[in-house]
Amino acid sequence: MRIFDQLERQRNWPEEERLVLEQVQKVADEIIEPNAARYDETSEFPQESVSALMELGMNGIFVPAEFGGTPMSYALYLECTKIIAAACASTGVIYATNFNGMRPLVDFGSEEQKKRLLPRITAGGIGAIAITEQTAGSDATGMRTRFTPDGDEIVINGSKIFISNGDVAELIFLFGKWSEIDDPRGAISALILEKNTPGFTVLGTEKKMGHRAASTASLAFEDCRVPRANLIGEPGSGLATLLVALNKSRPSMAAHALGIARAAFRDMVAYINERKQSRRNIIDFQGNQFLVADLASELALVENWLNYVAGLIDGGAADFGLEASISKLRASDLAMRMATEAVQMHGGYGYCSDYRVERLMRDAKVTQIWEGANQVHRQLIGRSFRI
Repeated sequence: MRIFDQLERQRNWPEEERLVLEQVQKVADEIIEPNAARYDETSEFPQESVSALMELGMNGIFVPAEFGGTPMSYALYLECTKIIAAACASTGVIYATNFNGMRPLVDFGSEEQKKRLLPRITAGGIGAIAITEQTAGSDATGMRTRFTPDGDEIVINGSKIFISNGDVAELIFLFGKWSEIDDPRGAISALILEKNTPGFTVLGTEKKMGHRAASTASLAFEDCRVPRANLIGEPGSGLATLLVALNKSRPSMAAHALGIARAAFRDMVAYINERKQSRRNIIDFQGNQFLVADLASELALVENWLNYVAGLIDGGAADFGLEASISKLRASDLAMRMATEAVQMHGGYGYCSDYRVERLMRDAKVTQIWEGANQVHRQLIGRSFRI
């Protein structure tokens, strides 16, 4: 596909990063994609696929070298996420959640915390981030999980829902409210919860429309004690940490959505070039050509915007929140439209699990919901123009 080949050539990856992309693509082609349908059908954790990524050291690309990583650009991380998600959306979100959960530890953790905790992630451990509660979705200030100081420990009481990787995570970047601060925003704090901490319980996992092999867990904390040494920053500094973390995780989930969109577009184009109606290939009907033109144009533009956002982050930009919202909004809307149109172009076959587009459509929907529902992103973007 010439448009996308030309776009990729413009990336001009350094040799080291190009080799990483080749390795990730090889694992995606040989291990992740061939197993994706089976894992989706059984809802089994895609251990073989995740292990293959960990053997490549993929967690290390966002961890500094002094803590066992092999750090590379944010742009490379996003491209790897697209490749993985195109092969299997469940494996893609497991990997992306590792970044979303552990990158804030890199950005905001103390040297002692990073030295003590990050090697567990670079060694292949799974990470998670826990924000959402029944009373706190897109508005995180509604969370009720409480952190109560008790000497050298912090006692956690509360619960979280819809936590990706929550049941398999080695480390969880957990948000709650500091009991001694009486301010819904100013009380928000963050800490690292380690696996097998007494008082921490996985209540269960959700049965979902899509991403069936990627667990989404409900968590409970009952007098759960963690060392005060696991507190990130100062009590009450969590909201600022949360906002910065979301600004980096939203392009991450945009890349995940674009992986789904890429896969749906490839499957659709391949099918309509082979399938015949009225003795003509489906691609030869003008209405279908117009549709493909619109989808290809949108995909190229959203890909380019995400490249721009990656450049801002790699360049050290201090404020890229709106750009991150635009990337997440447009990529996820495109993923859903692309998958829906791919099913339509497959006709009745698209509604059956024999073809991957059925799964892609199920996987695409949640990308418009998580990391801030798209209605919230439209509000954030729109109100930025108030004078």
